[in-house]
Amino acid sequence: MSWLWAIIVGLVLGLIAKAIIPGKQQIPLWLTIVCGILGSIVGNAVAGGIGVDDTKGIDWIRHLLQLIGAVVIVGLGDMLYAKMKGSRRRA
Repeated sequence: MSWLWAIIVGLVLGLIAKAIIPGKQQIPLWLTIVCGILGSIVGNAVAGGIGVDDTKGIDWIRHLLQLIGAVVIVGLGDMLYAKMKGSRRRA
C-alpha cells in the first residue's frame, strides 16, 4: 500500500510543480510522477535534517519542503528530458 501512496503523492506533487513552473513542460506523465516521488523524498530528507519531519497536527513545513523539492526536480527533469529529446532528433 505504501507504493500506491508514493505514486499518488508523486502524481499530485508533480502536477502541482508543473503548474507552478512557468511555461510548458515537455516531460510525460510517468516522468512527472517519478520527479514528484523524488521531490517528496528530498523534502522529507530536508525536513528530517532540520527537525520538522514529525510535528503535532499537519506537517505543513514538511509538505512545503516536499513541494519545493518537487518543483526543483521537475524543473531539472524537464530540462534534461528536453535536452535528451532534442539530441535524439538531430541524430
